[in-house]
Amino acid sequence: MARSRAAYEYTEAEDKSMRLGFLLIAAGLLSLLGLGCCWLRPALQERGGGGSANCTVLAVRQLGERFACTFSCGAACRGTARYPCLQVLVRTSRSAAPALLHEDERQLRTNPKCSYIPPCARDDQENSENVTYKQKYWKEKVGSQPFTCYFNQHLRPDDVMLKRTHDETVLLHCFLWPVVTFLVGVLIVVLTICARSLAVRAEAIKKKKHL
Repeated sequence: MARSRAAYEYTEAEDKSMRLGFLLIAAGLLSLLGLGCCWLRPALQERGGGGSANCTVLAVRQLGERFACTFSCGAACRGTARYPCLQVLVRTSRSAAPALLHEDERQLRTNPKCSYIPPCARDDQENSENVTYKQKYWKEKVGSQPFTCYFNQHLRPDDVMLKRTHDETVLLHCFLWPVVTFLVGVLIVVLTICARSLAVRAEAIKKKKHL
């Protein structure tokens, strides 16, 4: 009875290992599919047809128009404030036409008309001061010094980005971790099958010795 009970517990442990392995395999495949549809493909589309260039500031100006932003002052405290629109016009080494500079792709999607969105504060005056500080930075500290910017002629020919949201590191992690999860699942399944096969062979050899 004790021997059959031990064999039953060992088989149950193997079944749990197999289920864990198949679960990791499924999770890895679903993660690859989900990231490919929701993240990796849009990121590659943004990168496709794009590249880097040298940018030089042409003009820095504030528009009279103000835009709304949402601030948070606690779990149940939210409100709306406003900030002025700052535009930084640049010339790229790829084109003589002026382009509007943006912080990154996320800022471009949030407000394509402006170059900078300040951290939203409750006080409109504080938001205006943050925008003015950024305006002075581009006028006085950057000035006519060239800097690296990024563009995409297919999606946004009239806009350039100061940095990319979807850089090589992000794309690598999007692909790496689902693959690692998949491979770990495959490894668990293979090791479990090998262990079961070795156990069966060992039991067969043991029975032959007793005959």
